[in-house]
Amino acid sequence: MIFSQLKKLGPGLLFAGAAIGVSHLVQSTKAGADYGLGLVWALLLVNIFKYPFFKYGTLYAIATKENLLDGYNKLGKPFLVIYFTVNLMTMFTIQAAVTIVTAGLASSLFGINLNIQTWTLIILLTSGSILTIGKFKLLDNMMKCIIIVLTLSTVSAVILSGLSPHTSLSLKPVIPNNTIGIAFLIAFFGWMPAPLDISVWQSIWTNEKRKSSHSFDTKSSIMDFKIGYFFTVILGLCFMALGAFVAYDSSNNLNGSALEFSNKLINLYAQSLGDWSYYLIAIAAFTTMFSTTLTTLDASPRVMSHCLDLFGKKNFLSKYKTWLIFLIVGTLIIFYGFLSEMGSLIKIATIFSFLTAPLYAILNYLLISSRHTPKKFHPKKRDHILSISGIIFLIGFSIWYILSL
Repeated sequence: MIFSQLKKLGPGLLFAGAAIGVSHLVQSTKAGADYGLGLVWALLLVNIFKYPFFKYGTLYAIATKENLLDGYNKLGKPFLVIYFTVNLMTMFTIQAAVTIVTAGLASSLFGINLNIQTWTLIILLTSGSILTIGKFKLLDNMMKCIIIVLTLSTVSAVILSGLSPHTSLSLKPVIPNNTIGIAFLIAFFGWMPAPLDISVWQSIWTNEKRKSSHSFDTKSSIMDFKIGYFFTVILGLCFMALGAFVAYDSSNNLNGSALEFSNKLINLYAQSLGDWSYYLIAIAAFTTMFSTTLTTLDASPRVMSHCLDLFGKKNFLSKYKTWLIFLIVGTLIIFYGFLSEMGSLIKIATIFSFLTAPLYAILNYLLISSRHTPKKFHPKKRDHILSISGIIFLIGFSIWYILSL
């Protein structure tokens, strides 16, 4: 019974795999380390306000058997051009950022004495091979195993760290009031649970799952999405709690690059909980980042190739495998050629993700409410209210960020 229900799941767990990465391992944990549980309000609020726009990706795919890129094209070609351009500007940097962290964690976990460059190459080639040989079906099945391992290891780590002596923590809301704190909060909003353009990935994965499973109907797809989204929220809270329990109000410094941060964090857990916990935390961290590396490497080529199809450029450049190779090669070029500038590149990608969020929210809302979507799939009154509130929230914080520069 459980196996048959698990078999129906797919795109929602792929969404969780893509979302639970830097936003959780790095940003949520750092939020806990710096502010205790004072930013729980921010995590819950942004997940609530972004929820309908991610859900509309699934709804539109089920309702029309198309993905959101097809919908953007119907709303107006310029919107598709904007998506293509922003994605092209950020995809290589984002892939490099998640892959280098995954490589560092692999080095720590497996104990094989290879440099970070070699590990990065191994991670990319392994992920590329999985996607080329196994395609969507293997990715779908692997992600179920990864999410189970990730959840069990992370929740276990939270329980164990919560049982250890630590400073008394409060849920009293904290609002950062300095430039660094505001910048962190904006980045947190931008990538929690994920950038809104991932709703496009969700719509594409939903259609892929529908093609491979006849039982993946409207009810199953919505339930699948809700389960995936639930996982992202729960694990976001878990990583924030880990940071709060282990590092809040201590002398431990969790600043630095994502790679330095991750390795510091694992060692910090081992110091606080005991050496036995090292591999438990390492497995949780590695599965977190590997799931993101794998799903990101799959999704970006899919959206770029489909954009070119919609532009009428049906040649070798519009092939999934061509863009997969481009992404792997481009990621390696950034890694080897611009490693010293990685922090600045990631910051730029984060800013783009945040500032474009209101645009994707508005597009998804207009599309699901338009004549391009069958009327029975149009949002109900509460969804309209939540959507408008979410758009106001995203625009408001975008203006706040711009004014704080």
